[in-house]
Amino acid sequence: MQAFNFLWGKLEEFMITLSLALMTLITFVYVLFNNLYSPFYDLADAYPSLESVFLPIANFSITIAQEMTWSVALTKLFFAMLIFFGASYGVRTAGHIGIDALVKKFNTPIQRKISIIACLACLIYAALIAYASSEWVIAMFQAKIGAEDLQHFGIQLWHIGLIIPIGYLMIFMRFIEIFVRLLKGQQNGLGLADEAKDAIKLQETEIQ
Repeated sequence: MQAFNFLWGKLEEFMITLSLALMTLITFVYVLFNNLYSPFYDLADAYPSLESVFLPIANFSITIAQEMTWSVALTKLFFAMLIFFGASYGVRTAGHIGIDALVKKFNTPIQRKISIIACLACLIYAALIAYASSEWVIAMFQAKIGAEDLQHFGIQLWHIGLIIPIGYLMIFMRFIEIFVRLLKGQQNGLGLADEAKDAIKLQETEIQ
């Protein structure tokens, strides 16, 4: 079980890193070619004797930029992956911001009971979204609708939509882990980030 959790955690981290890296790379390449042809056209006009050198570079750059109509759609796809894998990762690492100032005023047993109710609400929400989105994915699969600007790569709309039920299923599993720990008394809250506490620690560190 520990090996599975380790691999699952590494998969989340890998997919987040991969999505962010590919988003950055695609955006960089598109911006590069989209802004490269203009200077070379200017150089070709300024130095007619070198026109045969600068014009092919400018033409190549503008051709690549015009053909990269898929870049925005693909960047959105990787951004969606980043969101959902990141949400699951945030549940695991207590990265989500928690507003629990009122809950912390209660004693530990009551805090745990409130957290169990909140965790159940999160589980129900994640399960509902996972189910509804899977129904939508099935409908898109049957309709065989191509993804906008990506259909020439063979990517269909249901391929992109898969990230929603998968993402919420991962979130559901992470909250199951928290729910089990709450029932066992291994933790008292949902394990959310406390910005106020972090800010106080940071201030104390700066004073020292």
